[in-house]
Amino acid sequence: MSEILIYTKVGCSFCMAAKSLLRRKGLAFTEIDVTGRPEEQQAMSVKANGRRTVPQIFIGATHVGGCDELYDLEDAGGLDSLLPA
Repeated sequence: MSEILIYTKVGCSFCMAAKSLLRRKGLAFTEIDVTGRPEEQQAMSVKANGRRTVPQIFIGATHVGGCDELYDLEDAGGLDSLLPA
């Protein structure tokens, strides 16, 4: 299965919503909490083409984006296509 990686911060409602969608779909993910960890936030920003907001979500090599993009992808039926059958 393609690894799902989500960068988050404590108390972020968008992070919680994104993780909720992934859990509802029964998907395992790796979470990296960047709260108070500037080196992790910088690494996330580099990987996310300069984006510094959380969450930032990656499925395999694909940068999905944030919570809104994840839900948009799901609504359009595209999330499942990023996951192996």
